[in-house]
Amino acid sequence: MAATAGTALRAGLIGLGAMGRHHARVLRETPGVDLVAVADPGGDPHRVAGGLEVLQDVESLVAAGLDMAVVAVPTVYHEGVALALAEAGVHTLIEKPVADTSEAGARIVEAFASRGLVGAVGHIERFNPALQELRRRLAAGELGEIYQIVTRRQGPFPARIADVGVVKDLGTHDIDLTSWVAQSPYETISAQVTYRSGRQHEDMVLATGRLANGIVVNHTVNWLSPMKERVTVVTGERGAFVADTASADLTFHANGTVATQWDSIAAFRGVSEGDVIRYAIAKPEPLRVEHEAFRDAVLGVRHDVVTLEEGLQTLRVAEAMITSSSTGTVVQLGAPGQAPGGA
Repeated sequence: MAATAGTALRAGLIGLGAMGRHHARVLRETPGVDLVAVADPGGDPHRVAGGLEVLQDVESLVAAGLDMAVVAVPTVYHEGVALALAEAGVHTLIEKPVADTSEAGARIVEAFASRGLVGAVGHIERFNPALQELRRRLAAGELGEIYQIVTRRQGPFPARIADVGVVKDLGTHDIDLTSWVAQSPYETISAQVTYRSGRQHEDMVLATGRLANGIVVNHTVNWLSPMKERVTVVTGERGAFVADTASADLTFHANGTVATQWDSIAAFRGVSEGDVIRYAIAKPEPLRVEHEAFRDAVLGVRHDVVTLEEGLQTLRVAEAMITSSSTGTVVQLGAPGQAPGGA
């Protein structure tokens, strides 16, 4: 069904766990959206249903008559739930990663595209104020030519994760945001992973690669560190931007312009320290901004969501990281839509 002019979009939510509880809150806070149905076969552990009945499955959710839905179930169930929503003609936001495998992700992409539905992936970091401002300044050419993007995402193990490793859970954040701020897909990737927590999935990854536009990238991701870090560093010809998405701060370190009299330093043909600026920026909640973007995409007002196609490409890079670590090869990524191959 479709909302008529002046009426709120009827929204459903499936999955009331660690992330679903936040979606429930923000859906209720988003103007023009009415949360009318929730579902989770495991019940409502965080008591976010309010006066709504907790339905048992996606079929019951669809029966409520929805314009849009949010999928926050474990990754292994994404495909089945998403395909049911597509079949019912429901515009859908799927928590990242889009699916547990790229084959499943491709089926989801086709299902929504063939029906002309809006499908989006919840790569929430794109909507972080620091990264939004970083992307705007890079697009304006403030850094000049971009040389390198380095990300660090590490912290304690999140008990919410059970069905994927750190690459598909946390690493996909960095893959997506890197490609987005650079406006370029990945060309190659090489990675090393470790298994230290006794689980079947990897819990640490170090990856390095190159984007199609020549920018070199590096990612440090783990959930075995007592120190929590969420940092993106973009270095270019005029200096470096540092985006801290935990605090939503963006800082610029300019190349120095003051000549040095220290011969051993002056002989180095590089840059020196210059001014440092921490920008004062508005800091709306990223999840709220993400939901507003999805609402507007459903209404046809604008379309700056993370598309299913982008989510699938991110998943393919994540799988290439895992392949690289198991084969000891540099994986060559094909053009978007093509499967990666070893090099």
